[in-house]
Amino acid sequence: MSIYVLVTEPEYRRAESLFRTVEGFTCEPVPSDEAELAAAVRRTGVRAVIVGHQKYEGALYDALPTGGLIARFGVGHDGVDKQLATERGLLCTNAPGVLDTSVAEFTMLLLGAASRFLGAMDADMRAGIWQPLTGVELAGKTLAIIGIGRIGRAVARIAARGFDMRVIGCARPGRTIEAIADVDTVTTDYDEAVRDADFVSVLIPNSPENHHYMSAERLAAIPPRAWFINTARGAVVDEAALYDALAAGRLAGAAIDVFDREPYVPVDPGRDLRTLPNVLLTPHVGSATPEANRAMGARALQNVALLHEGRYGDMDILNPAVLDRITA
Repeated sequence: MSIYVLVTEPEYRRAESLFRTVEGFTCEPVPSDEAELAAAVRRTGVRAVIVGHQKYEGALYDALPTGGLIARFGVGHDGVDKQLATERGLLCTNAPGVLDTSVAEFTMLLLGAASRFLGAMDADMRAGIWQPLTGVELAGKTLAIIGIGRIGRAVARIAARGFDMRVIGCARPGRTIEAIADVDTVTTDYDEAVRDADFVSVLIPNSPENHHYMSAERLAAIPPRAWFINTARGAVVDEAALYDALAAGRLAGAAIDVFDREPYVPVDPGRDLRTLPNVLLTPHVGSATPEANRAMGARALQNVALLHEGRYGDMDILNPAVLDRITA
């Protein structure tokens, strides 16, 4: 018997070949708007939905039945209210590990583009301006990675082995320091991590404790010669403070793929990152590869299948406390 599952339209399009042909499932694309998604849940009576990074705050949790599933198409899960889901008896899952390579490669692509001013020179060439700019070699330069989890370690591997960079990893305070392959030094001291950096990559998850982690104070600790790269989540950076640092020349530049509000809208109309010449911007595409899209879709469907089989222990559950409610 086929398992019926709803998939929000942007995610369905990203892995359409999978969702259209996967055996054992009937996948229906539906609007990602919460009210419309909730209406589709009630119309079809499904137990599971696969959603993107949009924030869901109420109606969806009321529409799904107890024991239902909100499966994230991806790793980040700040758009899903795990506490509310637990109260409603709903499981939440994500897809850990499936986009590490795509995001790590893209992080290094942004870093490389920044080091040679590719964005600025491309814009000049399109405007008919021949203006060669002198960049820097990456070999021997120092990369500080804030958040040395799976993606951070993948970035470290590419930076160290591919570009002969020196890598400093910054872990959460209180975490046991252990040696990490391709990372020269691991520290829990942020100031120590960025003190000698030529590039700073932030790769921490969005969570209440990480909101605006990259504050004006932490940005000020980065050397003025350094570039800042964000391929994590927009909310972990104080965008107004970042604008001020860039505009004042307290940072060499920034390459940013994620924003506090997406599609991008400046948090302050007077601080529009698009107006700065030393900023490289992309529209949240770190994981936008066919390989990662298919892997994210497959992992989400795997969690749906495990739900229907009652194999909760094999699922990527984000709110394990809910199991006390649904298995009692």
